[in-house]
Amino acid sequence: MKNADDCSVLPNLEFESNCCEENGKFDGSKYVVKEFRPCSAEYTDYTLCQDQMRATFPRENMNYRERYCPPENDKLDCLILAPKGYVTPFRWPKSCDYVPYANAPHKSLTVEKAVQNWVQYEGDVFRFPGGGMQFPQGRMLRTALDTGSGVASWGAYLFKKNVIAMLFAPRNSHEAQVQFALERGVPAVIGVLGIVKLPYPSRAFDMAHCSRCLIPWGGNGPPINWRINYQACECPKEELEGEQKTIEDIAKILCWEKIHKKGEIAIWRKSNIGECNEWIYIYIYGGLVESFQEDNELWQKHIKAYKRINKILDSGRYRNIMDMNAALGSFVASLESPKLWVMNVMPTIAEIDTLGVIYERGLISIYHDWCEAFSTYSRTYDLIHASNLFTLYKNKGDVEDILLEMDLILRPEGAVILRDQADILNKVNRIATGMRWKTKKTDHEDGPLVPEKVLLAVKRY
Repeated sequence: MKNADDCSVLPNLEFESNCCEENGKFDGSKYVVKEFRPCSAEYTDYTLCQDQMRATFPRENMNYRERYCPPENDKLDCLILAPKGYVTPFRWPKSCDYVPYANAPHKSLTVEKAVQNWVQYEGDVFRFPGGGMQFPQGRMLRTALDTGSGVASWGAYLFKKNVIAMLFAPRNSHEAQVQFALERGVPAVIGVLGIVKLPYPSRAFDMAHCSRCLIPWGGNGPPINWRINYQACECPKEELEGEQKTIEDIAKILCWEKIHKKGEIAIWRKSNIGECNEWIYIYIYGGLVESFQEDNELWQKHIKAYKRINKILDSGRYRNIMDMNAALGSFVASLESPKLWVMNVMPTIAEIDTLGVIYERGLISIYHDWCEAFSTYSRTYDLIHASNLFTLYKNKGDVEDILLEMDLILRPEGAVILRDQADILNKVNRIATGMRWKTKKTDHEDGPLVPEKVLLAVKRY
């Protein structure tokens, strides 16, 4: 496979295995390994639960762009291959400005959004000049939500200000928005603000941003500067004025205060709970301070062990990282590297909901059930981590389906770190072998007598 950047080549990771079944070695020969066939090329950018061929639902309130997962017998049982010419993405921060064309071969935005200067096609790369909304003199924030997202220039810019933005956009609304965002190294998921509640907890974000995002505020609300441009849309002035009033009335009900309006920009501020009697207090799981500190110390020990095995863990080789069972978010907190970001996932079947805690730590996270496909494109994450995920889904989800989903969203030469019970990892290892992963097992940091083991893998295609 070609490489976009000589510095980003992943070395052939050789993990020494100390886990044993018999005589210090794992004997996989007595197990039948299922070989997974490759999918046809038409599935290169397939997104299982956002397949637009099934978008036959009503268009009202963006219903047809919501997640609709197919029945069990319609799931793919094959490996989705990278497109022809795929190369290893550039390292951050170069990836912020340049994306190899072969990785996301969609030129439509260079034409449709030429006036807004979102993206330009130059030779064999896309260049992102930074068109779109930016706020150089913005207020201090940590987490932000971007609706529509464009090609993620807003979120990419905010990284320089130590603000992490969660971007979301529907599939095929301005082709490959989310795919471009993730190729650039910016957090994003496929989604729409329609009839289903977004998969985030209450009070998660310091700011929410919408720029030409087509959301029907108050129905199908007019643009902020409709008084200037209303003649262009051939709509009666009175009708637009009424729709704008509806938006203003809803904002008042929500206790939002308009603090600024200039041209096409309007800013509302959400009042404190004490200033708005209608707000309902939402409890965020906290737990004991001692438990929180113990969890941090535990994961600092785990991360040190990971780095001894994979010495390039925080070198910048892995930009987009996912933690499939994030708990308190201590995995990412222990990494402490500005060269990467982590999509913390809270399984919906977890006994304790700690998503609010993760946001309180200044991190991003999302609810998801791993019995279904994740809302992303294929080949969008450099490293996937999962601690006791398969134990959590034991008797609740199919191990093979979860591994196939991991394989789909993992980039070629991407890495996997799985921490779980030895017997479960033995089963995972057999399936992963049939998926062309190169795997190695190692003992727990505290020694071979601990039943919890670690399986490390590299996707080889």
